[in-house]
Amino acid sequence: MEAVSPTSSDPDAGNLFNTRIIARRILSSKTVELSLRKPPGFAFAPGQRVRLKLGQAWRDYSIASAPAEETLRLCIREVPGGLLSPQLAGAPEGAALTFTGPHGYFTFKASPRSAVFVATGTGVAPFRSMAAAGVSGFTLLHGVEQAEELYYHNFLKTRAAAYVACLSGGRPAPVAHHAGRVTGYIENRLPRRACDFYLCGRQEMIRDATLLIDEGFQGSLVYSEAFY
Repeated sequence: MEAVSPTSSDPDAGNLFNTRIIARRILSSKTVELSLRKPPGFAFAPGQRVRLKLGQAWRDYSIASAPAEETLRLCIREVPGGLLSPQLAGAPEGAALTFTGPHGYFTFKASPRSAVFVATGTGVAPFRSMAAAGVSGFTLLHGVEQAEELYYHNFLKTRAAAYVACLSGGRPAPVAHHAGRVTGYIENRLPRRACDFYLCGRQEMIRDATLLIDEGFQGSLVYSEAFY
């Protein structure tokens, strides 16, 4: 996930670490997962991100792995014309990278209310980190166009109380799903009760979902992380 960061132009903020790509895995036609060597002394909380450098470009990416894992997993969607993602998507194993971090406050807060995770595309990455670190019993809405983009689907289903794939592409799909966007599911299908909502994805989704939550889910809290 490539996050919007108001301080991305300040790459010196935070501790500086050197790493290398140790594995790359194709997740879909648009997305790869990079596994990076975790530098000694680097620690983070599930949901946080790193500010990654390749050449002269810096971009923020949420970590998809748990803190106890030996590698750092990044879910990289190649954005045509993007500043960094095309280079990362094609970077070979062994390529050297630099990053700062950890950054961000999009972390899980234990609460008596039910947790509802809402993601679009690679915005599911921090939820994979939280689940791998032991968070379970949540409701997860994952909005994508096609079923191939349901990253970490099998893993997350085993941790969630309810997993809802929201497919907006209109094609037949091999998985049970809601035909439409996550906002449509929130508006028409999600039971009305006070919850802790964690929203991660496109700014438009976060804006629309927050309006729906404010109108229909009294007593809820909303945490959000936006990305391009």
